[in-house]
Amino acid sequence: MKVLMLSKACIVGAYQKKLEEMAAIDGVELTVVVPPSWDDPRGPTRLEKLYTKGYNLIVTDIAFNGNYHLHFYPKLRRIVREVKPDIFHIDEEPYNLSTFQAMRLAQSVQARTVVFTWQNLLRRYPPPFRWMEQYVLNRADGLLVGNSEAGQVWRNKGYQGLIRHIPQFGVDPAIYYRRQRVTKKSKMSVFKQRVARRPTQPALVIGYAGRLVEEKGLEILFLAASKLVGPWSLQVLGDGPDRKRFEQMVQWLGISPRVTFDHKLPSTHLPHYFSGLDVLVLPSLSRPNWKEQFGRVLIEAMACGVITVGAKSGAIPEVIGDAGLTFAEGSVEELQECLQNLLDEVSLRESLRQKGRRRIEEHYTQAAIAKNTVDVYHQILDTSQPVSIGESLPST
Repeated sequence: MKVLMLSKACIVGAYQKKLEEMAAIDGVELTVVVPPSWDDPRGPTRLEKLYTKGYNLIVTDIAFNGNYHLHFYPKLRRIVREVKPDIFHIDEEPYNLSTFQAMRLAQSVQARTVVFTWQNLLRRYPPPFRWMEQYVLNRADGLLVGNSEAGQVWRNKGYQGLIRHIPQFGVDPAIYYRRQRVTKKSKMSVFKQRVARRPTQPALVIGYAGRLVEEKGLEILFLAASKLVGPWSLQVLGDGPDRKRFEQMVQWLGISPRVTFDHKLPSTHLPHYFSGLDVLVLPSLSRPNWKEQFGRVLIEAMACGVITVGAKSGAIPEVIGDAGLTFAEGSVEELQECLQNLLDEVSLRESLRQKGRRRIEEHYTQAAIAKNTVDVYHQILDTSQPVSIGESLPST
């Protein structure tokens, strides 16, 4: 089975582990097309070549780099004709120009197609995006959705083909696991040295990792933490336009001595950072044009033995399942209760840590996601199989 995947997301080295896992499955001949970089408005990301064994990685030019809806690949036609794939996996939203381009090229070589989508809001787009979306939906042999709400969105838009709920990427448990706290100096980064110097740890080390913007709900976390009874500290990892405002807020609340703001770290440093936390909180707030589509930091933290606490916003509850705690979106009182329970009950912490790691191993490893994705390819190629919406990941 020849598989061609188009994915700008796969410029991230850690994500390429899924590609190696896919290529290791018998019968899969995988070619992946990526741009040399993605010039995100929040900052460019350059191609990392970290896991590249067993498959062919093609780096090709991208036009309108950084424009989510209008970017495309000028040399993609030649690549498609050379590979002649049985399956063309398009790692882009159905309404984007690059997806429309890839779908047309897939049709020209009679390849079956899989499109990945995160979209969990029912949106109606103006022309030409509405026309491109309809073209793609009329021809896609299967949709992979990153959350259960996305499946319903595309059913509501009239898609009748196969849908499977499979996250775009998982984690490698050989990399994401709980490290022992460092106790002596070595060649370490600044944040590792800070952990090593702590004479004693607070009863509860709370963390947040992500963008420092209003919709991530950090105000809720700061207010809840300020009401906790007992020893705790809070580490905030990330950058964003609201950083200064958040720093001022913790001063106003009188908790600044307990709160540390750390700048964004390379992905390879995250397992060490997460290993210094007891709890990771994702207090996101839904907006008319956005809500959490997955929350990747949740699975990274769980893999590192960190308890996850999240708002009942978007896909957060289905990612956490019964391996963490959830609270009503925007509720300071409920978040405070969750954190207070974790602060007071050591046995609860240990139970949730074990559940989190087990949930990762069962559902969110790169190997599991690779296998489930290849199973979809086989079902699409096997015309005797009926098409239907697939089972979602368990929510409990």
